[in-house]
Amino acid sequence: MTDTPDVTLRRAGTEDFPVVERLWLMFRHDLSGFRGELPAPDGTFRADRLHAAFRDPGWAAYLTLSGDRPAGFVFVRALDTPVRVLNAFFVVRGARRAGVGTAAVREVVARHPGRWEIPFQEANRTGARFWRRVAGELAGPEWTEERRPVPGRPDVPPDHWIGFTAGPWPLREGSGHRPAQ
Repeated sequence: MTDTPDVTLRRAGTEDFPVVERLWLMFRHDLSGFRGELPAPDGTFRADRLHAAFRDPGWAAYLTLSGDRPAGFVFVRALDTPVRVLNAFFVVRGARRAGVGTAAVREVVARHPGRWEIPFQEANRTGARFWRRVAGELAGPEWTEERRPVPGRPDVPPDHWIGFTAGPWPLREGSGHRPAQ
């Protein structure tokens, strides 16, 4: 990953679950500000997608590292369908705006080329700008955006979903970067 040479994306195994679980709490805490959600009485947030990413067929969990330190995670679902969904994406605050997130997205898309959908909340303005920029970098002008209701949550605004087709691109020495045009 040329822009951030110390960033590595690797498939998370069961031995990584405790680290990803701690990152998950940070992720859910960040999202709670956009939907007004409080943790459960035990201080945790819902973790069904966390468990699915490690357990269910068609899912993949990735751990993002900066050097040897955990910097975030990526969960992909629907790997067994024509359209992959980037189900959860997180970069710790100390690694944001340094190219870590962009490098992680490029790598995961390069590993699973094809049609992609990425949901996000418009209220997360930084995230919304990030996803629109990344879609443009990966797909040029050939990406779409639509609003979809959140299943079972009529009380919250619809999610925005970006769609694009990407790859396959030739990888450069372990990099997920799209080659320069």
